[in-house]
Amino acid sequence: MTRDEIRDVILDILEGIAPDENLDDLKDEVPFREQLELDSMDFLDIVMELRKRYRIQIPEEDYGELVSMESTVNYLEPRMKEVAK
Repeated sequence: MTRDEIRDVILDILEGIAPDENLDDLKDEVPFREQLELDSMDFLDIVMELRKRYRIQIPEEDYGELVSMESTVNYLEPRMKEVAK
């Protein structure tokens, strides 16, 4: 999966979790919580959705890697290389 495809996946997941949020102006380097109305349960929904869709296991100690779009894509890129389109 390319970086752009991973970004699209994250946007799709965020759209499902926070359908009222405008994701068009999402800044990749700014933490999600500074841009969106996400709580800790929403964050866990992101992790669970990645597990459900792609069988990606994200250990709790790595949750800090998923704070922004940029850090999330950087974290997921090596883990999703083998994921088919």
